[in-house]
Amino acid sequence: MAGLNFGVTVAVLGVLLLSASRLPSGVEAYEIALPHGSGITVFIKPGTPTLPMKLCHIISSRRKETTLSIKSGDKIIFYFSCQDPENHFVIEIQKNIDCMAGPCPFGEVQLQPSTSVLPSLNRTFIWDVRAHKSIGLELQFSHPRLRQIGPRESCPDGVSHSISGRIDTSLVRIGTFCRNGTVSRIKMQEGVKMALHLPWFHDRNISGFSIANRSSIKRLCIIESVFEGEGSATLMSANYPDGFPEDELMTWQFIIPAHLRASVSFLHFNVSNCVKKEERVEYYIPGSTTNPEVFKLEDKQPGNMAGNFNLSLQGCDQDAQNPGILRLQFQVLVQHPQDESNKTYVVDLSNEQAMSLTIEPRLSKQSRKFVPGCFVCLDSRTCSTNLTLTSGSKHKISFLCDDLTRLWINAEKTITCMDHRYCHRKSYSLQVPWYILQLPVQLHDFSWKLLVPKDSLSLALVPAQKLQQHTHERACNTSFSYLLASAVPGQELYFGFFCSGGSIEQIQVKQNVSVTLRTFAPNFQQEASRQNLTVSFIPHFKEEGVFTVTPDTKSKVYLRTPNWDRGLPSLASVSWNISVPRDQVACLTFLKERTGVVCQTGRAFMIIQEQRARAEEIFSLEEEVLPKPSFHHHSFWVNISNCSPASGKQLDLLFWVSLSPRTTDLTVIIIAVVGGGALLLSALGLIICFVKKNRKKKITKGPAVGIYNGNVNTQMPMQPKKFQKRRKDNDSHVYAVIDDTMVYGHLLQDANGSFLQPEVDTYRPFQGPTGDRPPSPPPICSRAPTTKLTAEEPSPGFPPESESEPYTFSHPKDGNISNGNTDTPLLDAHEPTEPGE
Repeated sequence: MAGLNFGVTVAVLGVLLLSASRLPSGVEAYEIALPHGSGITVFIKPGTPTLPMKLCHIISSRRKETTLSIKSGDKIIFYFSCQDPENHFVIEIQKNIDCMAGPCPFGEVQLQPSTSVLPSLNRTFIWDVRAHKSIGLELQFSHPRLRQIGPRESCPDGVSHSISGRIDTSLVRIGTFCRNGTVSRIKMQEGVKMALHLPWFHDRNISGFSIANRSSIKRLCIIESVFEGEGSATLMSANYPDGFPEDELMTWQFIIPAHLRASVSFLHFNVSNCVKKEERVEYYIPGSTTNPEVFKLEDKQPGNMAGNFNLSLQGCDQDAQNPGILRLQFQVLVQHPQDESNKTYVVDLSNEQAMSLTIEPRLSKQSRKFVPGCFVCLDSRTCSTNLTLTSGSKHKISFLCDDLTRLWINAEKTITCMDHRYCHRKSYSLQVPWYILQLPVQLHDFSWKLLVPKDSLSLALVPAQKLQQHTHERACNTSFSYLLASAVPGQELYFGFFCSGGSIEQIQVKQNVSVTLRTFAPNFQQEASRQNLTVSFIPHFKEEGVFTVTPDTKSKVYLRTPNWDRGLPSLASVSWNISVPRDQVACLTFLKERTGVVCQTGRAFMIIQEQRARAEEIFSLEEEVLPKPSFHHHSFWVNISNCSPASGKQLDLLFWVSLSPRTTDLTVIIIAVVGGGALLLSALGLIICFVKKNRKKKITKGPAVGIYNGNVNTQMPMQPKKFQKRRKDNDSHVYAVIDDTMVYGHLLQDANGSFLQPEVDTYRPFQGPTGDRPPSPPPICSRAPTTKLTAEEPSPGFPPESESEPYTFSHPKDGNISNGNTDTPLLDAHEPTEPGE
């Protein structure tokens, strides 16, 4: 090729002078002459303009043309009618080489005609070499080597190589390559078509490759990729992204320095419908006793390989009716071995059931610079960027990664109970297993999916340390938290995030739930002892959730309804059981004055119920203003029941509870003390007066006794007329107080003669258990606000005050008893006289 003389020149000065008067100002003329037998054809044709432009023509022999073809043996002088032909035209130089008709011109390939004598247009040099099937052709690329790109990618400098092979009369696209890569040689048989694309402003005058003769390779092609240090290469199967040729074989050879390690990852692949053979990839790995090692495309590919290796893609005989597509895009990553690559970790899942563990890259931004890969290797050879381990087996894994913080672990375990007789009151500990904590990779998520039979059992979650609900007002700042969400298919219900260090002692959920432990800091391993959570199966209840809360005396407890961002689900009911210590008073406060919920069907209610007095208040969340801060001296319930809200008007509530020491009003204490003292003094004065008066009437023989006389008529004489005064106008309903001390005084005296004080019991508050069930909301079909009971209204079941005249007790003024307008004594007795009178 180098010895051919094409005789291409630019028009001589005389020609230019003769035609100068005819050329437009600033326009240059070109002359291209191609010798006979050169096999070269030059085409000048319109390109693809990026912007609307004025028309530009090729002027040749006083004719305006839009295309120009120059064949071997032709000599043409031309110029362009515009000053920017590079925006209108492209030039294509094609050379046909037939190695079957004569010897092939092997060696370095020259750019002919030279780029220095061609118009400044985007140029494409094409070499179409045809050879016999028994002859192998090798394209050798000098520095820089080539880098394969995808069908929608372009080269940064605009210089690209398009390489195709032949199968009989069909062309097969091997790929498009840019400069600065790892591909050093491409071997093909039966012919090759090579195209070099140069932009109009590029002054390159060499092809950068040579052609060599090789023996038959007995496959479509062999691509050699050379690594001199750390790096990566992305390669594709022939015809990518279209289908790989049927029943063909393609091989990649990788040259790796001995001190580095290589790993293979399949980025994208598809398989076809085979009727004969099987699509597969084969590895020839140094040191392997099973060469070639055969893998399916969906298998995890080898990694952590030392030294050179080959990878081959084998097609199959495809179904003529439905062939499908076989294609493959993969990456080879070469890097230094890491310390972790020599360590093996055992993950024993042999005793686990319904559990899976995945190690995968954490989400991160992509960088244009080379970044060493992170691989997880199973049995030290099968490596990939992610690895999933399943229960029932023991696994040995290692890591090929320069920075293990780029990986994380996600695990899931399912605990199922379908027989309520077996699972009732049975409990499980939700704790991350030790074999996960011993891995050098951070745990991201561990999810427990808890499943129970519908309408038979519910679930109770009890933490080792009381939990805090994550809110904007009080955010969790621990290294991990729990995410509680419904696991019922089709139900989007999130109870929220919860972390340790709060006031929630227990969470009860109605049915299937997912509990996810999510870590937020690398120091989770040091705090793993705090992450124990116990779940037990309990009798079924109707609320979506019940939270048991014991507020802390030092801080507020913030609580909010589930599905905070989306609103409480339709017709859902949630309760909070809030305990108040004896010496504390709880203040319940709501964030908003109104909920803003608009019900489409049904009614939305909130119930606040004292557990001790059983008094409850019901508020309509759709119509009423939320209650102002209220104080509760005893434990109470808060129940929120939703309606079917209209779109965009969802129900969400945030409230908090704070405790303060219980105090007694000083004025009440003073009044009680003064009143009690005055009453005591009055009672003592009356007793002293009665004692002195009665002592004068006593007989010295002994104390007075009562004697029963059966002959005395004890009935009151009948009155001739009715009472002239009504009952409320007289004192018939007033009874005298009988002084027991006077009648039975001798029984109350001790040996010294002083009176003994009888033991009187005092009132003590009820110390029994409070209610353990939330208040029942009104039926959905008849929910309406309930009128609050006030002190001014009579209690149901009692007559009004005008119909009830209560009996009262008073001390008599003398020894007789007054009964209306009568003066008849109840007992006719003669008092004995004292001796000496």
